[in-house]
Amino acid sequence: MSDPALFDTYRAYLFAIAYRMLGSVMDAEDMVQEAYLRWQKAPPATIDSPKAYLATIITRLCLDFLRSARVQRETYVGPWLPEPLPETDVSSEAAVSTEGAIILSESISIAFLVLLENLSPTERAVYLLRQVFDYGYADIARMVNKSEAACRQLVRRARQHLQTHRPRYTATPEESEQLTAEFFQACTNGNTQKLFSLLAEDVVEWSDGGGKVHAARKPILGREKVTRFLLGLARQAPPNVVPQFKMFNGQPGVVVYVDGRPFTVIILEIVNNQIQNIYSIVNPDKLRHIPNLGS
Repeated sequence: MSDPALFDTYRAYLFAIAYRMLGSVMDAEDMVQEAYLRWQKAPPATIDSPKAYLATIITRLCLDFLRSARVQRETYVGPWLPEPLPETDVSSEAAVSTEGAIILSESISIAFLVLLENLSPTERAVYLLRQVFDYGYADIARMVNKSEAACRQLVRRARQHLQTHRPRYTATPEESEQLTAEFFQACTNGNTQKLFSLLAEDVVEWSDGGGKVHAARKPILGREKVTRFLLGLARQAPPNVVPQFKMFNGQPGVVVYVDGRPFTVIILEIVNNQIQNIYSIVNPDKLRHIPNLGS
């Protein structure tokens, strides 16, 4: 039986890999727990490098999970969005490394995780292991049971796809915080002109209700339609709504509480000082780890 205390030194690191692979806090925690069970059963004498051994286990568990999850996500009701990661969980990644903090932060944003959904499971794994966690191709090849040449090709293909769809300029945390506050104030006050000015012409609003609560089942496209949709929601909001600004996935967001319970998390992608994408996570299953108001 391998040392549980030694496993705990890598727990945050394994979660960091799993969350980026799966886009789900709950599923990532499940994968880390499964990795722990396998770690317990492994004879210590067979493990040369605990970190490499555990990274291989978590990668393969996530790959198996993603391959089965792709079928489920194809039948998912409405847009599928990643599960928001609160600031406390993001800050725990300090245990990962003091180097490459900017890369780690960018790789956890909701917008980036949405882009990763367009990759195959193996492309996603190989890209993250190489570009975010800085593994060499020989190590990656062993982890995913591919040749080094195949892994290089997978990284190249994934990088090309992501570079094509990633914006060249995104907002700083300070700009995001200011625009998020202005956005929510405009919605709350019903200020059509102000809201219109904050939105990009081709803005998209994404609502993830998962068929469990009422939410738009298709993305809403364009400044005029999104403005009407948001102001309509604001007018229909019950009087017991309490918004709170919090950090999610390394960027500012808003938790909307109803009767003291989290009802939705809203995170904005800001490009060239305008709101390009609005991500609204309403599916209650994805809000379980967010504490109630006042907790």
